[in-house]
Amino acid sequence: MYPYLRMAKELWKFRKAPALGIFDPHVSTHRIWPWDIDPWMELNNGRTLTLFDLGRLPMGKRMGFDRLAREKGWGMTVAGNTTRYRRRVTTFQKLTMVTRILGWDARFLYIEQSFWRKGDCTSAMLLRSAVVSKGGMVPMTQVLPALGVTEASPPLPDWVQSWIAADAARTWPPQTPGVTV
Repeated sequence: MYPYLRMAKELWKFRKAPALGIFDPHVSTHRIWPWDIDPWMELNNGRTLTLFDLGRLPMGKRMGFDRLAREKGWGMTVAGNTTRYRRRVTTFQKLTMVTRILGWDARFLYIEQSFWRKGDCTSAMLLRSAVVSKGGMVPMTQVLPALGVTEASPPLPDWVQSWIAADAARTWPPQTPGVTV
């Protein structure tokens, strides 16, 4: 089940936090509860992705995206991601999450999120996000000026550009040899 109460808590917690600029990181802390754990007694990989929502949504609010989305009828969607899991996380551990925008291209924002425990990174995700409306994707040339962003995106790091290229080369839809769908 989606953690709506946790989301409400995060939005409440940061309701009076200072506004963020487009490249300012949003930092939050999170406790791992028994319902976040998988049968191997560690943080479930799918729950990790859901918990990363708890960083992106408050960050967007602090940047003014929530107000803009209401005014224009926009939303945000995940258009791709890749996650690295490097350290085991178990019940009741406290993690610090860092969420930041790395840059953008014509269609997508590229966001990096990471979980940290006592200075050690436990997992990190690269996420491609699109702004959408009833008419489809909204180009970044409309979104960023509406947020008051006038600067161009910095060059995306080489590893992000490599990920974009690899994803573009991926077969779509996936091949399903021997399976009728």
